[in-house]
Parts: sequence; C-alpha cells; structure tokens
Amino acid sequence: MSDIKDQIFQELAKLEDATANLRATAVSAGKQTDLEVAILTEQVRTLRSKNARASELINQSIEILETLK
Repeated sequence: MSDIKDQIFQELAKLEDATANLRATAVSAGKQTDLEVAILTEQVRTLRSKNARASELINQSIEILETLK
C-alpha cells in the first residue's frame, strides 16, 4: 500500500512540475506576443508617417508640374 501512495505522490509531483512549466511557457509567450505587437505598432506608425510625407511630396510635384504647363 505504501508503494502505491509513493507512486501517486510521485505522479502528482510530476504533474505539478509540468503545470509549472506550462504556466511559465504561457507567460513567456504572452510577453513575446506583447513585444511583437509593440514592434508592429511602431512600424505601422512609422510607415503611416512616411506615407503622409510621400503624399505631400507627390502633391507638391503635381503642383509644380501644373505650373510649368
């Protein structure tokens, strides 16, 4: 009977370790996702700014071409 109890406690300890590992993995994945979202948000912000500036330059070029006609 004692062997069965020891085996049960060993299995519970393994299960507890596996649960702790899964929690750590989930937390790590969440942090990774947050970092990726922050990086992508910054990239989108930069691209929007560059697109706005490019649009301004195109409009200025069109105005110059129209005045040259």
